[in-house]
Amino acid sequence: MPHSSADSRPILIVLHQERSTPGRVGQVLRARGRKLDIRRPALGDPLPETMEGHRAAIVFGGPMSANDDLDYIKTEIDWIGVPLKEEAPFWGICLGGQLMAKHLGATVYGREDEKVEIGYYPIHPTEEGRDLFDDPTYVYQWHREGFELPSGAVRLAGSDAYPVQAMRYGPNAYGIQFHPELTALMMNIWLTRGRERLELPGAQPASAHRRARHQYDRELRAWLERFLDRWLEG
Repeated sequence: MPHSSADSRPILIVLHQERSTPGRVGQVLRARGRKLDIRRPALGDPLPETMEGHRAAIVFGGPMSANDDLDYIKTEIDWIGVPLKEEAPFWGICLGGQLMAKHLGATVYGREDEKVEIGYYPIHPTEEGRDLFDDPTYVYQWHREGFELPSGAVRLAGSDAYPVQAMRYGPNAYGIQFHPELTALMMNIWLTRGRERLELPGAQPASAHRRARHQYDRELRAWLERFLDRWLEG
């Protein structure tokens, strides 16, 4: 059943912890008049059997791994087939992108040298990603696993440490490895609660996170707004 461009259906937001929020992604969507339907499968919330009642779906990140033997992780990996099959707009952020990659049969892995990306790092567009990303685009990262490119997906950007930073599958399903949703408050919470991760190989110190945010955040916010408009116009 076709829907108009002024589609008023809510956007499905999938979060992974009780206190998680959609951050700046939620702020930007609400500022555009979009309603959000927030679900937390880890806390028992069901996911819809069809996307008929939703305009789009966004699966966010979390400290868990796409390889964890958890019922809700398996449920989400399977469920991602719903928006992909229906060609509804889908966006996986960090863990969400890794779950999408797993659904499509690709590997989610940690590097053998255990190098992580925690802080701001440059990513570089591929030919197919040049209309989405500048070269370089500095983005906020917080991950120690990455995903390989699934069969049939298009690689849009990569970094030195993790070759797949953004991908598209089908007409309007995207997976990214970075965190454009991060607000200043969220950054402070992550740097406090996750401070031990700043000791991992390749992680940047907290002072560098804050300094780089002043330098790169405006550009990343502008990218987010452009991306969301384009993604929802589809």
